[in-house]
Amino acid sequence: MRSFCLPALALALLSGLAQAAVGLGEIPATAGDGPVTLYYPTSDEARPVQRGRFTLTLAPQGTPVRGNGRLVLISHGSGGSPWVHADLARSLVEAGFVVAMPEHRADNYRNDSDPGPDSWTMRPAEVSRAIDAVGRDARFAPLLKLDKVGVYGMSAGGHTALSMAGGRWSPAGFKQHCEAHLVEDFQTCVGLITRLTGGHLDGLKKWAALAVIRHRFDDAAPRAHSDSRVAAVVAGVPASADFDMASLAAPRVPLGLITAQQDRWLVPRFHSDRVLEACLPRCEHIADLPTGGHGALLSPPPPGLTGLVGDMLNDPPDFDRRATTAEVDRKTTAFFMRHLLP
Repeated sequence: MRSFCLPALALALLSGLAQAAVGLGEIPATAGDGPVTLYYPTSDEARPVQRGRFTLTLAPQGTPVRGNGRLVLISHGSGGSPWVHADLARSLVEAGFVVAMPEHRADNYRNDSDPGPDSWTMRPAEVSRAIDAVGRDARFAPLLKLDKVGVYGMSAGGHTALSMAGGRWSPAGFKQHCEAHLVEDFQTCVGLITRLTGGHLDGLKKWAALAVIRHRFDDAAPRAHSDSRVAAVVAGVPASADFDMASLAAPRVPLGLITAQQDRWLVPRFHSDRVLEACLPRCEHIADLPTGGHGALLSPPPPGLTGLVGDMLNDPPDFDRRATTAEVDRKTTAFFMRHLLP
């Protein structure tokens, strides 16, 4: 990784923001898009607030103050919420960024009815419209320049991030991957509906999964999305088996990757490892978590997960979250500072 020295202006900015709290706001949903959650610097006092199962120290509806003038979009994973990336958002806000999290249609914590390739097709345009929405908001438009925007995504959000970096994929690519590697990468292909247990029903599960996938995902037309405002991208444990890796060999913008070797939802050799093999040395391997699972980048992690979702997202026994996640957030923030500032 390149050495990184903060310029004097950035150091002065950070010292001025050290006393600022993290504000919490929202741009309401429209007829076409869900709400956009905002984290941002504010001089108002923070307090404990309850959001779902999470208690976060924030300043709801705090008055925004000027930070570094840059925006970072976070694209959540399948069934995700704005709260599971609150620690990363805090790191970014403390560096002066405004952070915006769009709620992806039919693939969020309130409505997870249509994850996978259907959602992946819509997500990049939802990110672009969220940038538009922030630019129209009277609270934030005077504080931001939107010619250089960052995008971070994890899991399905990582798929979105790769699209924003210039990657091309197709639903037929997803089908072909699942036809070739259904057993080895079963949860990628079927989500959390069921799992293989070694029992007598496994054959039926595999037959049904392939029947549905072949029926729904045979479109070979490449999906691509371009937004000239996006100037740096980070993809964490990205869903990526359906990408044309040639399209990621020379990313359109600086691209950072975060990997977790104990990921059992998106098996690395079919996803993040393939992206790294395709894009290095033209991308940056921000961090690798040898003992981290798929949920390692959820911070704070959702409490009380059980069953299959718990098996996929809870930390492996030897993963040291306390020593790891803050460092990954710091490295991610440093990546965006390098590529979006001044």
